[in-house]
Order: sequence, then structure tokens, then C-alpha cells
Amino acid sequence: MLIKNISKNMLEKLFGSKTRVKLLKIFLLNPDQKYYIRQLARNLKTQVNSIRRELNNLEDFGLLISDDNNSIKNDILSNKSKVAKKKNKEEVKSLKEKKYYGVNKDFILFSEIKTLIIKSQILAGKSFITNLKEVCQPKFILLGGIFVNNENAATDVLIVADIKQEKLISIISNLEIELGQEVNFTV
Repeated sequence: MLIKNISKNMLEKLFGSKTRVKLLKIFLLNPDQKYYIRQLARNLKTQVNSIRRELNNLEDFGLLISDDNNSIKNDILSNKSKVAKKKNKEEVKSLKEKKYYGVNKDFILFSEIKTLIIKSQILAGKSFITNLKEVCQPKFILLGGIFVNNENAATDVLIVADIKQEKLISIISNLEIELGQEVNFTV
């Protein structure tokens, strides 16, 4: 039970905000991706204002950088044809509304914070195993994929056990909430 309590709120206590922890996980576990505010709010099931506030905090801290797509807008507007210009003005209008954020890989603490996030994934995995053992007697459990920072793995959890699907889905759903991302599993 100690592992459950430590892993569940460790990062929230350290970083002071559930939303900030969710953002740190998504940005540090996907360092090559860029996201805009509404996309993050939708994916993380969090209020836009909370996302905006934490993005500003992380950008002021230096961990995140933003891009308002000026280079993309300029490329679109440089097109000379009248038909293309009319169509492109609509594209520019939609781009103006989107400010993209990405992680600053040159940030001095980038690797340390990323390592901390990855280690929290491992603690969440241990908590998952404890929860699984409460409802069945697994013969074999393999944690891979997101637990070892391998985003390209076909499965994150491999389980050999006799377990009812409803119970497993419930435990996996709780794990997904704790990790802030989808978990691919094989039984």
C-alpha cells in the first residue's frame, strides 16, 4: 500500500499542481511534439484556463517554448495568386488562434525532470501490479513501452493471468488516469 500512496501524489506534491504534472508528462514523454491550448485541454480533460496558466508558468520557467506560427503565416501570405490568397487568408485566420507549445530540450534541467517523470511512470507501474494482484494471481507481468520510455512499443503491459475483463479494464483505466495517457495492454 505504501507504493500506491507514494506514486499517486508524489509529483503533484513536488510540482504543486495536477495540471502542471499532466503537462510535464505529455511534453517530456513526447519531446518532439507541439501542442496548442485547446488540444491539450481536450486530451488532458482539463479546463482551458488551467492549461493556459500552467503553460505560461512553464514557459516563464524556461521548460517550454511557444511558437505563434509567424513563419507559417508568412509562407502562406507570400503566395501570389488571387484565388490562393483568398483561401490562404482563411488558413491564416485559423492559425492566428493557435499558439503552439513545445518542450525546450536545451533547458538546463530538461534531462533531470524527464528522468523524474519516467521514474514516476515506474512507480505507477508498481502500483498497477499491486492493484492487479488484489484481483487475480498473475503468472507473468511485463511492463514495457511507456514504462521504459519506448514510445514505439506495441504493448506497454503484457499480462498472463486468469482475470475478468471488467476488472482488468477498471485497473487499466485507473493506470491511464494516473499516467495521463493511453496504455496498450495484452492479456
